[in-house]
Amino acid sequence: MLSSSLKSVAHHLRYLPLWSALSVVRWRSFDLRSRGLGTTFAVVMRWFPPARRRFDREAKRVFPDMTRRDRTKLGQEMGRHMGRTLFEIYHCAEFHTQHQKFRASGPGLDALRAAQAAGKGAIIVSGHFGQWEAVRAAIKMYGLESGAVYRPHKNRHYERRIRAGIEAGGKPILATGHVGTRALVRHLRAGGIIAILLDEKYAEGVPLPFLGHDALTSLSAAQLALKYDLPMIPAYGIRIDDGDAFRVDFEAPIPHSDSITMTRAFNDSLSSRIMAHPAQWYWMLRRWDGQ
Repeated sequence: MLSSSLKSVAHHLRYLPLWSALSVVRWRSFDLRSRGLGTTFAVVMRWFPPARRRFDREAKRVFPDMTRRDRTKLGQEMGRHMGRTLFEIYHCAEFHTQHQKFRASGPGLDALRAAQAAGKGAIIVSGHFGQWEAVRAAIKMYGLESGAVYRPHKNRHYERRIRAGIEAGGKPILATGHVGTRALVRHLRAGGIIAILLDEKYAEGVPLPFLGHDALTSLSAAQLALKYDLPMIPAYGIRIDDGDAFRVDFEAPIPHSDSITMTRAFNDSLSSRIMAHPAQWYWMLRRWDGQ
């Protein structure tokens, strides 16, 4: 009982700084509040040693020749992007209505619309890069809706807010695990669209190259695409115009072959995006832990 109470108190204390940052300036415009949280996260990345060390460890792996000064700048810019991203997800209902911010294009968008017109489902694959919710927001402009797969957060306060935000962007929202997988299959077989972020470490995954280093990677998206004959479409929401707008690129569907080849193709796709815009990827994922 005492352990449970202490855990609850810890959850409150850890969530309080974020709640404060999200709440104290509600009277300001959406973009100003978004920039404000971005600035807060940039400061954390500059002055909070645990965050800085964690970032440095991952960035050094990919950019071994980068100077400490450039690494510090990259970490701050990543924090700025991720702070804005988190704000937009927390306020996803409002974010998704700002159609003027989203500029969608690419062969994958046509493939997605064609699949829906034929009554087929589709799998959108992306990563913690740019603003991934911009992808789901963009397809709403074409009358489409995508559910999403997500990993529940241990902090119940953060979990409640983040899940509500993701649900506002489109349903169903499916947690990782066996129950979520069964619901995901039903959704796809019924002709639904699902978005999956494939750049987190998956302990039961296969080591595949990612940013030049092997990383344990889930094959589930490719396996589902092959089993149910669905397009697997890489898509990315890249911040432009000082971060206030998004270029949403829908790449051509990854050709069907086998799950490893297809997943490697996605890893290569995301890696090239990250190398072009390194500050827009969330480097804190511990992507290569244990490798």
